[in-house]
Amino acid sequence: MDVKELKRLMDAMKATGTAELELEWDGSEERPGGRVALRRDAPALPGMAATSGVPASSGAAVTSAAAAGATSDPVAAATPAAGEAAASAEPKGTDVVAPIVGTFYAAPSPDAQAFVRAGDRVKVGQVLCVIEAMKLMNEIEAEVAGTVVEILVRNEDPVEYGQVLMRIAPA
Repeated sequence: MDVKELKRLMDAMKATGTAELELEWDGSEERPGGRVALRRDAPALPGMAATSGVPASSGAAVTSAAAAGATSDPVAAATPAAGEAAASAEPKGTDVVAPIVGTFYAAPSPDAQAFVRAGDRVKVGQVLCVIEAMKLMNEIEAEVAGTVVEILVRNEDPVEYGQVLMRIAPA
C-alpha cells in the first residue's frame, strides 16, 4: 500500500464519518501482504476545539512515518459565543460514551418505546441504548444513577468510539 492509497482511504473515512478502519490482505507475487489500521479523532461538537486525525499503522508495505505524514489535516476550531463558553465549562452531568463504533439504537426494536428519554430517572445497570457493531447488539448500561439530562444522538445514527451519547445528572 502506498501513500496515495492511504490518502484515498483517509479521504473516504472523512467523507463517511468513519472513525476507525482496519484492513488486512494476503500477499501475491505482485504485491506483499500487509495490515493497516487508521483512526481519526471524533468530530468536534459545535463550540468545541477540534483536533486532527491520527492514524496508527503497521505492516510490511506501510511505515508509520509515511502514514503520519499523509494525515496532517488540521480542522479549524469553531469560536464559541460567550454564553456557550460559560455553559460548556460547567458539566451538566456524567457523560455516557460509546464504548465501540457502531449504530446507535434508542429502542430494542423499531416499534418499541425508547429505553430512556430526556427527563427519565435511571438506576445503575439499567439499559440506556443499544449499539450494533458487526451484527452484534451491545447493550449500554447506566454506570451512575440519576436523571437523563440530554440525549445527543438520534436513533440509527452511526456513533464513534468515545462519542458522548447522553448525559446523566446525579440523583
